[in-house]
Amino acid sequence: MQRVGPVTNVTAHQARADAFRRLLDADLLRYYGIAAAMLGDSVEAQDAVHDAAVSAWQHFADLRDEARFAPWFDRIVVNTCRDRLRARRRRDVVDIGAQLDDALPVSADHASAVAVADAVERALRVLDADHLAVVVLRYQADLTVGAIAERLGVAEGTVKSRLHNALGRMRSAMDDQERER
Repeated sequence: MQRVGPVTNVTAHQARADAFRRLLDADLLRYYGIAAAMLGDSVEAQDAVHDAAVSAWQHFADLRDEARFAPWFDRIVVNTCRDRLRARRRRDVVDIGAQLDDALPVSADHASAVAVADAVERALRVLDADHLAVVVLRYQADLTVGAIAERLGVAEGTVKSRLHNALGRMRSAMDDQERER
């Protein structure tokens, strides 16, 4: 007598798990980059991508076309980061990075590069989650306006407007930082 049922289910489950792992691994560093840029913290970015992967695995059966995995997972990562940013605003966060930076000696070239990166990082932090998402997807993930609109589920005009407003707010924040020096 041949046993087909349980073996077939195990094989199908393993094939599904292998497909998920392959699709996730294909762009894993890009997903970490998106999360790190949105959250400004590499450790929290790893946690966010992990949480997004768990959520995606739970809903992987809902994905009808594996070719659409990257946009689908981008959206999950962005939404996970948005949730973390909202939660972060509800609690005080102490940044000890400045104290560590002061303790480490740096060269002049390195110091100026760090200063520019710090200014951009501070300017990013003035943005709300929706504006931050479009900036990160455009400049970190290098997506087009159309691809961003698709991933966020908004119109292209909304993406353009958010980009324009976000860049203006960032420019203003960087100008304020410069005046404070």
